[in-house]
Amino acid sequence: MIDKPRQKVIKEKAIGGDADAQYDLGLMYYEGLGVTQDDKAAVKWYTKAAEKGVADAQNNLGFMYEQGIGVAQDYEEALYWFRRAANQGHARAQTNLGVMHEHGRGVTRNYETAIEWYTKAADQGHADAQYSLSAMYEQGRGVTKDDKATGDS
Repeated sequence: MIDKPRQKVIKEKAIGGDADAQYDLGLMYYEGLGVTQDDKAAVKWYTKAAEKGVADAQNNLGFMYEQGIGVAQDYEEALYWFRRAANQGHARAQTNLGVMHEHGRGVTRNYETAIEWYTKAADQGHADAQYSLSAMYEQGRGVTKDDKATGDS
């Protein structure tokens, strides 16, 4: 829970153009933390922060577009925002791009590209990416099947 004085400061800073506060306010609306939960307001504030380069906001906005939360589902828009965050080294966004490529969401299915993104995130210790990468090796998708890479030797 965010206390009232902190909520007020975040809102004031967000309205004043502070990108980190805009992200925080988007998260508050998405989670319903100290405000009425409102997906459209979350998208509004994530967008403001994302346009200013906040990687967490870019990733969350991509998720909103991917899932159709607060906006019409739009895989191309999701990819755009995931790429912006991923290119800043955001591991969750890199994993999300891997998922999009693995399943052909908004792009032609491409296991090799999925593996590239999963590897970038896995190298940062992102557990979901490590799991997905392991599954790709286990199933031989985009790579030669390798049970040793999955720990199943």
